Amino acid sequence: MKILFYSSQPYDKSYFNRLGGDMDLQYLDTQLTEQTAGLAQGFAVICAFVNDKLDASVLEQLKKGGTGLIALRCAGYNNVDLQAAADLGIRVVRVPAYSPHAVAEFAVALLLTLNRKTHKAYNRVRDGNFSLDRLTGFDLAGKTVGVIGTGQIGQVFCSIMKGFGCRVLAFDLIANRTLEADGVSYLPLLDLLEQSDIISLHCPLNEQTRHLINRDTLSHMKKGAMLINTGRGALIDTGAVIAALQSGQLGYLGIDVYEQEEHLFFYNRSEEIIQDEQIMLLTSFPNVLVTAHQGFFTDEALSEIAHTTLNNIRAFANKQPLENEIKR
Repeated sequence: MKILFYSSQPYDKSYFNRLGGDMDLQYLDTQLTEQTAGLAQGFAVICAFVNDKLDASVLEQLKKGGTGLIALRCAGYNNVDLQAAADLGIRVVRVPAYSPHAVAEFAVALLLTLNRKTHKAYNRVRDGNFSLDRLTGFDLAGKTVGVIGTGQIGQVFCSIMKGFGCRVLAFDLIANRTLEADGVSYLPLLDLLEQSDIISLHCPLNEQTRHLINRDTLSHMKKGAMLINTGRGALIDTGAVIAALQSGQLGYLGIDVYEQEEHLFFYNRSEEIIQDEQIMLLTSFPNVLVTAHQGFFTDEALSEIAHTTLNNIRAFANKQPLENEIKR
């Protein structure tokens, strides 16, 4: 069975080739779009990533080319038109959990870096500047941390923050009884925003959560609060967040995802003139830290992504039940 990877990177080839020796794996570094869908002609399985487009027009082309399975090598599936896939008879599978620790720990890394300014200290010392001026941070112990979304990643993040001695609040549609037993308090969203010194987003992107952080919700936050987003870029309204940073309403921003990242992330743009004014403005702020969607990037997570994705494909090839199928 032929499998075509879109948006592939060198690390994809390394991990998938190591575990998929029994399969015909072929790789493209281009994104899956309406213009590139024709390259999948004759491939029964397409392996796609977070920024590949899988709308109705793309899915129609894939179906005509013989594709019967979309194997997402990620947990999120907001880029897939599930209804169109179902109508066309294309099945969709994903990796529901690869390493919640990887993303949760990276969120903590963003938080600590923004707070203690270790990135700035590193650059100063390399230049022979050993001054501590403007490197003041704050103790995490005793601070209130609000966690929006308490799935597997959110649960791990809550536990880590409890370990720092923080008061942890949470918002989700369904409260996690184990977290509650550990002292995490579930509150309505606006109450959480009003009380939190630090807010971390760990919810999926859907119609209800798109621009969850917007001008109105930002106005309910404590002045000078910190916002961390390792979920999906469109959970926040970028323009509203920039305005809140400029006014001082938002004190810190750490993002590993970006609303328009599909045009930037996972590629070397260092020799290009970047046309995205919002990302260039964000990277100019001293209280903003932007990374390029690397929260998942650990050996354990990459191994699990490859393992689960290939097993999903094997199950499809062998006409077995698809344990990780996404249905409309």
